[in-house]
Amino acid sequence: MFYRDERLALFIDGSNLYAAAKALAFDIDYKLLRQEFMQRGKLLRAFYYTALLENDDYSPIRPLVDWLHYNGFSMVTKPAKEFVDAQGRRKVKGNMDIELTVDAMEIAPHVDHIVLFSGDGDFRPLVAALQRKGVRVSVVSTIRSQPPMIADDLRRQADNFIELDELKDVVGRPPREPRDIPGEMPVEYADED
Repeated sequence: MFYRDERLALFIDGSNLYAAAKALAFDIDYKLLRQEFMQRGKLLRAFYYTALLENDDYSPIRPLVDWLHYNGFSMVTKPAKEFVDAQGRRKVKGNMDIELTVDAMEIAPHVDHIVLFSGDGDFRPLVAALQRKGVRVSVVSTIRSQPPMIADDLRRQADNFIELDELKDVVGRPPREPRDIPGEMPVEYADED
């Protein structure tokens, strides 16, 4: 539940939201997402957290990061760690949990409601701490994927759970085909546990 006069902040765990949307077979249109939450309350900030490969000639996420930065999102990035897994797939790890947590605690006195786009159970203590400060917390993720993308204890802790699949018609678009770059190995972004 949202109230038109409440001060809102969005906290988007980029890799987690990307994985949840991919599991539901759609892409997020971030312009529509921002517009949707501007209608739900007084949107003060929309933070987006992601790790980037700094030395890559082409990072598949760079165009999105640049677009978000120029279109009203506060970007929080840091260098990612790259490795090749046992199956020979190129993977990228970059955990942004601490950065997101610190920013959420800092903004808590200035907002009424925080919307967290993540299903990561590591955020349950953050949600509880925000609630103790009088901030309502909604969590956006999905239970409709196999397996579900949200930790049960995070869902229970939140004041409100928003099923990402139910936002599909409002903030979604069909998935784009991945662009293959000659000589590049496909990259998978993975959450660091």
